Amino acid sequence: MESSLALRLVPDDLWELVEPLLPRFETRRQGGGTAPVEDRAVFTAVVYVLTAGCAWRHLPAEFGVSVPTAHRRFQAWTRAGLWPRLHRAVLDAHGAAGDVDWSSVIVDAASLRAKKGGSLTGPNPVDRGKAGSKLHVLTDAAGLPLVVAVSTANLHDSQVLIPLVASIPAIRSRRGPRRRRPDKLRADKAYDQPELRRFLRRRRIAVRIARRGVESTERLGRHRWKIERTIAWLDGYRRLTTRYERNGRNFLGFLCLAAALTCWKKLPHPT
Repeated sequence: MESSLALRLVPDDLWELVEPLLPRFETRRQGGGTAPVEDRAVFTAVVYVLTAGCAWRHLPAEFGVSVPTAHRRFQAWTRAGLWPRLHRAVLDAHGAAGDVDWSSVIVDAASLRAKKGGSLTGPNPVDRGKAGSKLHVLTDAAGLPLVVAVSTANLHDSQVLIPLVASIPAIRSRRGPRRRRPDKLRADKAYDQPELRRFLRRRRIAVRIARRGVESTERLGRHRWKIERTIAWLDGYRRLTTRYERNGRNFLGFLCLAAALTCWKKLPHPT
């Protein structure tokens, strides 16, 4: 029987979305001939680590998953691309309901400290040069996270805008074909680069980027709070507040899972 904590972390309707996306691996039987650990138990343990921010070794025994099993399967699922697939599946559910606001997308970034260094880390110019990473987020007009990425802390925000826009997934529509092109893009002065404006116009995306030395950032304020709220939602997953993963791919996996769960919470759920 599922514990109350496990059911709160991974309700049945979330699991129904996750289960078909899981890669099929040849499961190894545990020592002594015991049965392999169920995928749902492992997925719940991963969600717990992301939410609580604890080290893998502090995983509660009530999940029925050993630390090596949970960590090994998390890495295997990360390599298999499970977390972006889950994120896209949840976005498709929003799109099919007509809940993705394509009137604009908003782009922003946030820095965090990387305690142990590792890949996708660099000297943070706003944290006395200490090792850090930067989270990049692109949302729809309402703040729904469509794309997330990780870079070194010393990479300028503007250098990630083109990959973010190019990575917008083709999301289901209530009617008609899938859509991936927003009407416009909103960003602050950090993204005010001529080549970025040209790139967006070639893609027929209207540009709403504050001009350095010309426009006040207050004009973006009516929209900026939405992406700041989204970054705060992601920051609520404590595994993302400080980076402990040396492997940048694993940290990005946690970020993609957090984005998927953030989107999933915005869907209507059975009472």
